[in-house]
Amino acid sequence: TISVASKGFAEQFILGEMYALLLEDAGYDVDRKGALGGTPVLHESLINDELDIYPEYTGTGLLTVLAMDVMSDPAEVYETVSDAYAEQFNLAWLDPAPMNNTQALAMTADRASELGIATFSDLSAQAGDLVMAGPPEFVEREDGLPGLQATYGGFELADYLAVDFGLRYPTLMSGDADVVVAFGTDGEIFANGLTVLEDDMGLYPPYQVAPVVRQAVLDANPDIADVLNAVAPLLDDGTMQELNNRVTGEAEEPVDIAKQFLVDNGLLGE
Repeated sequence: TISVASKGFAEQFILGEMYALLLEDAGYDVDRKGALGGTPVLHESLINDELDIYPEYTGTGLLTVLAMDVMSDPAEVYETVSDAYAEQFNLAWLDPAPMNNTQALAMTADRASELGIATFSDLSAQAGDLVMAGPPEFVEREDGLPGLQATYGGFELADYLAVDFGLRYPTLMSGDADVVVAFGTDGEIFANGLTVLEDDMGLYPPYQVAPVVRQAVLDANPDIADVLNAVAPLLDDGTMQELNNRVTGEAEEPVDIAKQFLVDNGLLGE
């Protein structure tokens, strides 16, 4: 029996179900542990042999678990966390997906086009005329406005609207804000056709997702790597945004979304 868990948000629910369905199709009994908690809980569960697999992000491994400095090259981040997890925790990272659920800034396509803004640098140059909406802590966090100001200079906004997490996108779409604090694979980006701005000076590390597996489990069942690696190349930003929107915007069940995606891509039978 292989135990699979996730964190407590739509993307993780979908990924956890994909892993579970693929393992079941390969002949394993799967213990779905659901949303056990955040990174510290899941990581401790792995190293205490209470859990076998969960989806994790390379940037989270780098900054939250390993407390290392920011790196911007995806391959370097993956290699760093993979090597460190193996050495320190006897945990294995399988193949990362191309998707990047990093912290981001987004605008409506019309507003970005009107102002000629495509990058964080472009935004910084016009920040004095713009209103940003995001969570209250963004104005104080090291990777929030202080980080943007330190890396890019400028970013002295006309106003910052501190709103509840779920009100970020309604505030943008109502026209009360010009730019919103986002994450790269948010379903609302797909639903509203938003433009995600390029972090052209690399403030944020990449957050590619991959299964993290106890090495002892992988040693005993080496085919798990091939089973789960099969889905990784299919999960780019646009695909994950669309899948997430089906949960957050259309109230579909993650297990149904995961199963249909795997069937449509030939990884599961009907």
